[in-house]
Amino acid sequence: MTTPSDPDEPEAPLWEQWAEQRKQLPTGERLQKVLASTGWGSRRTCEELIAEGRVTVNGEVAQLGRRVDPEQDRIEVDGAPVGVKPGLVYYLLNKPTGVVTTAKDTHGRRTVVDLVPSEPRVFPVGRLDVDTEGLLLLTNDGDLAHRITHPSHGVEKEYLVHVKGRVSQGGLRRLRDGVELDDGLTAPAAASQPSPGVLRLTIHEGRNRQVRRMCDAIGHPVLRLVRTRIGPITDRSLRPGDWRELSTGERRALAEAVATS
Repeated sequence: MTTPSDPDEPEAPLWEQWAEQRKQLPTGERLQKVLASTGWGSRRTCEELIAEGRVTVNGEVAQLGRRVDPEQDRIEVDGAPVGVKPGLVYYLLNKPTGVVTTAKDTHGRRTVVDLVPSEPRVFPVGRLDVDTEGLLLLTNDGDLAHRITHPSHGVEKEYLVHVKGRVSQGGLRRLRDGVELDDGLTAPAAASQPSPGVLRLTIHEGRNRQVRRMCDAIGHPVLRLVRTRIGPITDRSLRPGDWRELSTGERRALAEAVATS
Protein backbone atom coordinates (compact mmCIF):
# COMPACT_ATOMS: atom_id res chain seq x y z
CA MET A 1 0.00 0.00 0.00
CA THR A 2 1.46 3.36 -0.98
CA THR A 3 1.52 6.30 1.41
CA PRO A 4 -0.26 9.44 0.12
CA SER A 5 2.12 12.25 -0.66
CA ASP A 6 2.14 15.37 1.51
CA PRO A 7 -0.11 17.95 -0.21
CA ASP A 8 2.25 20.67 1.02
CA GLU A 9 5.28 18.96 -0.50
CA PRO A 10 6.26 20.53 -3.86
CA GLU A 11 5.75 18.31 -6.92
CA ALA A 12 8.95 16.82 -8.33
CA PRO A 13 10.20 18.32 -11.60
CA LEU A 14 8.79 16.66 -14.71
CA TRP A 15 12.17 15.26 -15.76
CA GLU A 16 12.47 13.50 -12.38
CA GLN A 17 9.00 12.00 -12.83
CA TRP A 18 9.97 10.68 -16.28
CA ALA A 19 13.19 9.21 -14.91
CA GLU A 20 11.26 7.42 -12.19
CA GLN A 21 8.82 6.01 -14.75
CA ARG A 22 11.69 4.76 -16.92
CA LYS A 23 13.15 2.89 -13.94
CA GLN A 24 9.92 0.88 -13.72
CA LEU A 25 9.99 -0.18 -17.41
CA PRO A 26 11.57 -3.50 -18.42
CA THR A 27 15.12 -3.17 -19.69
CA GLY A 28 16.35 -4.62 -22.98
CA GLU A 29 15.70 -4.02 -26.67
CA ARG A 30 12.46 -2.63 -28.03
CA LEU A 31 10.20 -5.44 -29.15
CA GLN A 32 9.52 -4.00 -32.62
CA LYS A 33 13.27 -3.75 -33.27
CA VAL A 34 13.77 -7.39 -32.31
CA LEU A 35 10.89 -8.51 -34.53
CA ALA A 36 12.17 -6.49 -37.49
CA SER A 37 15.63 -8.04 -37.13
CA THR A 38 14.12 -11.53 -37.43
CA GLY A 39 12.24 -10.85 -40.65
CA TRP A 40 8.73 -9.91 -39.55
CA GLY A 41 8.78 -6.69 -41.55
CA SER A 42 9.77 -3.08 -41.04
CA ARG A 43 9.66 -1.57 -37.56
CA ARG A 44 6.43 0.16 -38.52
CA THR A 45 4.91 -3.17 -39.60
CA CYS A 46 6.07 -4.78 -36.36
CA GLU A 47 4.56 -1.93 -34.34
CA GLU A 48 1.25 -2.66 -36.07
CA LEU A 49 1.54 -6.37 -35.18
CA ILE A 50 2.03 -5.40 -31.55
CA ALA A 51 -0.82 -2.88 -31.59
CA GLU A 52 -3.15 -5.52 -33.04
CA GLY A 53 -2.42 -7.82 -30.09
CA ARG A 54 -0.78 -10.49 -32.25
CA VAL A 55 2.52 -10.56 -30.34
CA THR A 56 3.05 -12.24 -26.98
CA VAL A 57 6.03 -12.20 -24.63
CA ASN A 58 6.21 -15.11 -22.22
CA GLY A 59 2.58 -15.91 -22.93
CA GLU A 60 1.24 -12.38 -22.33
CA VAL A 61 -0.02 -10.01 -25.03
CA ALA A 62 2.66 -7.38 -25.57
CA GLN A 63 2.06 -3.63 -25.52
CA LEU A 64 3.75 -0.97 -27.62
CA GLY A 65 6.90 0.21 -25.90
CA ARG A 66 7.64 -3.23 -24.44
CA ARG A 67 11.30 -4.08 -24.07
CA VAL A 68 12.53 -7.66 -24.15
CA ASP A 69 15.59 -9.70 -23.28
CA PRO A 70 16.34 -11.96 -26.27
CA GLU A 71 18.31 -14.27 -23.97
CA GLN A 72 15.39 -14.94 -21.66
CA ASP A 73 12.03 -13.93 -23.14
CA ARG A 74 9.83 -16.20 -25.27
CA ILE A 75 8.37 -14.16 -28.12
CA GLU A 76 5.59 -15.37 -30.43
CA VAL A 77 3.65 -13.82 -33.32
CA ASP A 78 0.23 -15.39 -33.90
CA GLY A 79 1.49 -18.33 -31.85
CA ALA A 80 4.60 -18.78 -34.01
CA PRO A 81 7.84 -18.85 -32.01
CA VAL A 82 10.34 -16.15 -32.92
CA GLY A 83 13.94 -17.30 -32.53
CA VAL A 84 15.61 -14.18 -31.14
CA LYS A 85 18.36 -15.54 -28.91
CA PRO A 86 21.83 -14.54 -30.11
CA GLY A 87 23.74 -17.33 -31.82
CA LEU A 88 20.77 -19.28 -33.17
CA VAL A 89 21.51 -20.91 -36.54
CA TYR A 90 19.33 -22.83 -38.98
CA TYR A 91 20.93 -25.09 -41.61
CA LEU A 92 19.31 -26.90 -44.52
CA LEU A 93 21.30 -29.98 -45.55
CA ASN A 94 20.80 -32.28 -48.51
CA LYS A 95 21.71 -35.53 -46.80
CA PRO A 96 23.39 -38.15 -49.01
CA THR A 97 23.02 -41.91 -48.53
CA GLY A 98 25.40 -43.59 -46.13
CA VAL A 99 25.34 -40.72 -43.63
CA VAL A 100 23.61 -41.27 -40.30
CA THR A 101 21.23 -38.74 -38.74
CA THR A 102 22.83 -38.32 -35.35
CA ALA A 103 25.38 -36.11 -33.65
CA LYS A 104 27.77 -38.99 -32.97
CA ASP A 105 27.90 -42.57 -34.22
CA THR A 106 29.31 -45.41 -32.10
CA HIS A 107 30.36 -47.29 -35.26
CA GLY A 108 32.45 -44.43 -36.56
CA ARG A 109 30.21 -43.69 -39.54
CA ARG A 110 29.93 -40.18 -40.98
CA THR A 111 27.11 -38.15 -39.42
CA VAL A 112 25.01 -35.23 -40.63
CA VAL A 113 26.69 -33.03 -38.02
CA ASP A 114 30.03 -33.72 -39.73
CA LEU A 115 28.70 -32.03 -42.89
CA VAL A 116 27.91 -28.62 -41.33
CA PRO A 117 30.02 -26.15 -39.29
CA SER A 118 31.14 -27.51 -35.93
CA GLU A 119 30.42 -24.25 -34.11
CA PRO A 120 27.91 -23.45 -32.84
CA ARG A 121 26.89 -26.99 -32.03
CA VAL A 122 23.66 -28.04 -33.77
CA PHE A 123 21.48 -31.14 -33.84
CA PRO A 124 19.27 -32.69 -36.53
CA VAL A 125 15.53 -32.02 -36.47
CA GLY A 126 13.90 -35.42 -36.89
CA ARG A 127 15.56 -38.34 -38.63
CA LEU A 128 16.32 -39.78 -42.04
CA ASP A 129 17.57 -43.35 -42.05
CA VAL A 130 21.04 -44.09 -43.37
CA ASP A 131 19.79 -45.10 -46.84
CA THR A 132 17.44 -42.13 -47.26
CA GLU A 133 18.51 -38.96 -49.05
CA GLY A 134 17.19 -35.43 -49.04
CA LEU A 135 16.43 -32.38 -46.99
CA LEU A 136 17.17 -32.22 -43.29
CA LEU A 137 17.14 -29.28 -40.88
CA LEU A 138 19.83 -28.80 -38.26
CA THR A 139 19.63 -26.09 -35.61
CA ASN A 140 20.41 -25.11 -32.03
CA ASP A 141 16.90 -23.66 -31.60
CA GLY A 142 15.39 -26.30 -29.33
CA ASP A 143 11.93 -24.71 -29.17
CA LEU A 144 11.47 -24.64 -32.95
CA ALA A 145 12.91 -28.15 -33.33
CA HIS A 146 10.43 -29.49 -30.77
CA ARG A 147 7.50 -27.87 -32.56
CA ILE A 148 8.57 -29.23 -35.96
CA THR A 149 8.82 -32.80 -34.70
CA HIS A 150 5.79 -32.78 -32.40
CA PRO A 151 2.82 -34.63 -33.98
CA SER A 152 0.33 -31.97 -32.86
CA HIS A 153 1.69 -29.48 -35.38
CA GLY A 154 1.47 -31.87 -38.34
CA VAL A 155 4.36 -30.40 -40.36
CA GLU A 156 4.28 -31.98 -43.83
CA LYS A 157 7.23 -33.90 -45.25
CA GLU A 158 7.23 -34.68 -48.95
CA TYR A 159 9.15 -37.57 -50.50
CA LEU A 160 10.02 -38.78 -53.96
CA VAL A 161 9.87 -42.56 -53.76
CA HIS A 162 11.19 -45.01 -56.35
CA VAL A 163 9.48 -48.35 -55.72
CA LYS A 164 9.53 -51.81 -57.24
CA GLY A 165 6.77 -52.17 -59.81
CA ARG A 166 3.97 -49.91 -60.92
CA VAL A 167 1.52 -49.01 -58.16
CA SER A 168 -2.13 -49.63 -58.96
CA GLN A 169 -4.92 -47.17 -58.24
CA GLY A 170 -5.92 -49.43 -55.39
CA GLY A 171 -2.43 -49.14 -53.89
CA LEU A 172 -2.51 -45.37 -54.16
CA ARG A 173 -5.93 -45.35 -52.52
CA ARG A 174 -4.57 -47.33 -49.59
CA LEU A 175 -1.80 -44.80 -49.10
CA ARG A 176 -4.32 -41.96 -49.22
CA ASP A 177 -6.74 -43.65 -46.81
CA GLY A 178 -4.13 -44.90 -44.35
CA VAL A 179 -2.10 -48.10 -44.19
CA GLU A 180 -2.28 -50.57 -41.32
CA LEU A 181 1.22 -51.03 -39.85
CA ASP A 182 2.40 -52.96 -36.81
CA ASP A 183 2.15 -49.75 -34.75
CA GLY A 184 -1.30 -48.79 -36.00
CA LEU A 185 -3.07 -47.17 -38.92
CA THR A 186 -1.20 -44.32 -40.59
CA ALA A 187 -2.83 -40.95 -41.14
CA PRO A 188 -4.06 -40.28 -44.68
CA ALA A 189 -1.22 -39.28 -47.03
CA ALA A 190 -1.14 -37.30 -50.25
CA ALA A 191 -0.01 -39.79 -52.88
CA SER A 192 0.46 -39.60 -56.65
CA GLN A 193 2.43 -41.51 -59.27
CA PRO A 194 4.05 -39.04 -61.72
CA SER A 195 5.58 -41.95 -63.64
CA PRO A 196 5.39 -45.74 -63.30
CA GLY A 197 7.15 -46.84 -60.14
CA VAL A 198 7.78 -43.29 -58.91
CA LEU A 199 5.60 -41.92 -56.13
CA ARG A 200 5.25 -38.46 -54.67
CA LEU A 201 4.19 -39.01 -51.08
CA THR A 202 3.41 -36.40 -48.42
CA ILE A 203 2.96 -37.36 -44.76
CA HIS A 204 2.81 -35.42 -41.51
CA GLU A 205 3.67 -38.15 -39.04
CA GLY A 206 7.16 -39.08 -37.92
CA ARG A 207 7.12 -42.82 -37.33
CA ASN A 208 10.32 -44.81 -37.72
CA ARG A 209 10.95 -45.72 -41.39
CA GLN A 210 7.31 -44.87 -42.07
CA VAL A 211 7.44 -44.34 -45.84
CA ARG A 212 9.38 -47.57 -46.39
CA ARG A 213 6.94 -49.55 -44.25
CA MET A 214 3.91 -48.02 -45.98
CA CYS A 215 5.25 -49.00 -49.38
CA ASP A 216 6.15 -52.49 -48.15
CA ALA A 217 2.59 -52.87 -46.85
CA ILE A 218 1.10 -52.26 -50.31
CA GLY A 219 3.56 -54.67 -51.93
CA HIS A 220 6.00 -52.17 -53.48
CA PRO A 221 9.37 -52.12 -51.67
CA VAL A 222 11.34 -48.87 -51.81
CA LEU A 223 14.36 -48.76 -54.12
CA ARG A 224 15.27 -45.13 -53.49
CA LEU A 225 13.84 -42.56 -51.08
CA VAL A 226 14.44 -38.78 -51.20
CA ARG A 227 12.87 -36.17 -48.96
CA THR A 228 12.11 -33.10 -51.08
CA ARG A 229 10.24 -30.79 -48.70
CA ILE A 230 9.89 -29.99 -44.99
CA GLY A 231 6.83 -27.84 -44.40
CA PRO A 232 7.38 -24.74 -46.56
CA ILE A 233 11.11 -25.46 -47.05
CA THR A 234 12.41 -26.90 -50.33
CA ASP A 235 15.48 -26.47 -52.54
CA ARG A 236 16.00 -28.37 -55.77
CA SER A 237 19.39 -26.75 -56.40
CA LEU A 238 21.07 -28.03 -53.23
CA ARG A 239 23.38 -30.91 -54.15
CA PRO A 240 23.80 -34.03 -51.97
CA GLY A 241 26.21 -33.28 -49.14
CA ASP A 242 25.81 -29.51 -49.45
CA TRP A 243 24.18 -27.22 -46.89
CA ARG A 244 23.13 -23.61 -46.53
CA GLU A 245 21.58 -21.34 -43.93
CA LEU A 246 17.86 -20.72 -44.05
CA SER A 247 16.90 -17.26 -45.22
CA THR A 248 15.02 -14.88 -42.93
CA GLY A 249 11.87 -15.49 -44.96
CA GLU A 250 12.26 -19.27 -44.67
CA ARG A 251 12.73 -19.06 -40.91
CA ARG A 252 9.59 -16.97 -40.65
CA ALA A 253 7.61 -19.38 -42.87
CA LEU A 254 8.78 -22.33 -40.80
CA ALA A 255 7.81 -20.60 -37.55
CA GLU A 256 4.37 -19.87 -38.98
CA ALA A 257 3.99 -23.52 -40.04
CA VAL A 258 4.36 -24.66 -36.43
CA ALA A 259 2.33 -21.87 -34.85
CA THR A 260 -0.11 -22.93 -32.18
CA SER A 261 -3.72 -22.92 -33.31
